[in-house]
Amino acid sequence: MIERICPKCKVPMNGDKCIKPNCNSITKMSSTIYWCKECNIPVYDNICPTCGCEAQYISTDIRPVFPEENALISIILHNNPRYYQESSVWYGSGTYIVDGKKVRLSVTKINKYLLPEVNLIKQQYDDFSKDLSYEFFDLHIKKFIEANKDRYNYITEEATSFVQQYLDKYSVEDMMVSFSGGKDSTVTSHIVNRALGTNKVLHIFGDTTLEFPYTLEYKKRFNKNEESKGVRILTAKNREKNFEDLCEVVGPPSRVMRWCCTVFKTGAIQKTIASAFKDKNNILSFQGIRHNESASRSKYERESESPKISKQTVVSPIIDWIDFDVWLYILTTGIDFNYAYRLGWTRVGCWCCPNNGGWSEFLAKVHMNDQYTHWHELLVDFAKKIGKPDPEEYVDEGGWKARQGGNGLAAAQTSVVSFEPCATDENSFNYELQKPITEELYELFKPFGYINKELGNKRLGEVYVINNAGKVVLILQGRIGSNKLKVTIKDFHIAKAKTLSVAEGKIQCQLTKYQMCLSCKACESVCKYDAISVKDDGSGKITYTIDDEKCKRCTECVGHFNAGCYMRKVLCIKRT
Repeated sequence: MIERICPKCKVPMNGDKCIKPNCNSITKMSSTIYWCKECNIPVYDNICPTCGCEAQYISTDIRPVFPEENALISIILHNNPRYYQESSVWYGSGTYIVDGKKVRLSVTKINKYLLPEVNLIKQQYDDFSKDLSYEFFDLHIKKFIEANKDRYNYITEEATSFVQQYLDKYSVEDMMVSFSGGKDSTVTSHIVNRALGTNKVLHIFGDTTLEFPYTLEYKKRFNKNEESKGVRILTAKNREKNFEDLCEVVGPPSRVMRWCCTVFKTGAIQKTIASAFKDKNNILSFQGIRHNESASRSKYERESESPKISKQTVVSPIIDWIDFDVWLYILTTGIDFNYAYRLGWTRVGCWCCPNNGGWSEFLAKVHMNDQYTHWHELLVDFAKKIGKPDPEEYVDEGGWKARQGGNGLAAAQTSVVSFEPCATDENSFNYELQKPITEELYELFKPFGYINKELGNKRLGEVYVINNAGKVVLILQGRIGSNKLKVTIKDFHIAKAKTLSVAEGKIQCQLTKYQMCLSCKACESVCKYDAISVKDDGSGKITYTIDDEKCKRCTECVGHFNAGCYMRKVLCIKRT
C-alpha cells in the first residue's frame, strides 16, 4: 500500500501538496508491503487477492532475489549454494526475507573477508552457476504476478495515460528518453513506447566510461529485443578525458565531491541533446526518476523545466513507483533487463561509485574481480601519494569515499589567485597569474560583455570589455606571455554584482578558471545556450572558447560553482 502523507498535518493526502488551508506542504510517500503466508509471497494489499487470507506487514518496499544472488547468499550463510534454492527469497527494509522470515547477512562482516576467503566464495559460486535453476523462482514469481495483477494494471494504466497526454503538445520528433540501462529507465522506455505506439522516440545513453560490463551488454541487446527493436540510441560520452588520468590529478571522486558525474556524464549528455535537437524549440524528456530513490529525489515534481538545458521539459511517468512496482512491471511484462540485477546489484550507475554500499563492493570483488583489484590498487597508490600513514586501511575502511579536498595534490595549488589593489586607482587590481596570458584569457571575460581590442592601447596590451549598451565595464591590461594582469573595473555591476568587492570576486572566478582548467566540461554543462566549448587535444593543450552569438551574458557560468571553477570546488572544499 502506498499513500502520501503531509509531514506537518500528519494526515494522508491524494496529491503532491497538502490541501489544508495555510499549509501547502509537500507530501511524503509512505509505503507498506505485506506477506501472505499461504501463498509465500509479498502482496500489495493486507488481504491476499489470491487466497483471501490476511497478510502481515513485512517491509516498506521489496525486491526479488534472483537465483544468482540466492546462490551467493546461500554460500555465505550456509556454505551451500542450494540451501535457499526452493525458498521464496526477497530483500526489503535492509534484510533478506526467506519464506516470510527475516534473515540477517552482515555486509560489514563479509567486507572484512581477506582476498583468499572471497576467492573461495567466488570459486564455489562459479562452479555452481553452471547448474543454476530458475524452476522454483519462476513458481514463486508466477504467484507474485497473479496476486498483484490489480496493482500492475493500475500503475500501468496510470503511467500510460500520463504519457499519452503529451501527444497533444509534442510530436514524437520532439521527444526523448533518458536511458541509463538501469531498471527504471528500462521500464520508462517500455511504457513510453507502448503508450505512444511507436519505437521512434530517441533514446540518449550516457556512457560514463565506468559502466558495468552488464550494462553495455544490455545496451547491445536492447536494439535486438522484440519490445525495443528499432529504437534509435545516441551515446553521450566524454571521449577527451580518461577517468584514471583525472584521478591522478584531482584524486578519486568521493561522496562529497563526485566530480565524475559532471566530467563524464552531465556535460556529454547535454552536448548530445543540444546536437540532436538543435532546431527544436521545446524538448520533452522522459526520465525514470522515482521519489523513493533518495531524499533529494523525493522533492522532485512529476513535470518540471530542466535546470540545466534550455527549452527542455522533464517528465517522470513512474515517479511514485516503489521497487515493488518496478519489478512487478518487469516480471509481468517479461521484458529484458540488465543482468547486474540478477547478481544482486540494486543500482547500475558507475560500478565503482563512492556512493555504492558495502554489498555492491562485495559483489564487485566476486563478479568483477580483475576490475576491482585494479581499482583497489589505484586507490592505495593515491593514499600513498597524499601521505596517508596506512594506505591499505584508508582504502579498505572507505576513507577515500569521505575525502573532502585536494590536500597533497599539486593541482590544488593552481586555485590561488594572487592580487593586490592598485595604489593609485581603487577600482583597479593587479594580479600575478600562475599561467602566462594568452588570447584564451579574453574568452573568459565574454560573459561580462563584448571583447574590443581596438579601443585600448595595444602597446600596453589593453583590451576593453563592453556591455550591450556600448558602455565600457572592464579594462584588461597585460601583454601576451606575461603573468601580470591589471584589471580596471569601470562599472561594478558586472554579473549582477552590487559592490566593487563582489565584482572583483567575479573577476577572480574567471581567472581561477583560466589557471585551473582541466577540461572537466562543467562549464559546458552549466551553459543552457551551448555557448561554451572546452576541448582537450590529448597533449595537454586545452582550448576554452565562448561563442559570442550564442552567449546571452546570463553569467551563470561565472557564479554557478565555488569561486567560478568546478575543479576548485573539488580540490579546495573544506568542511568541519
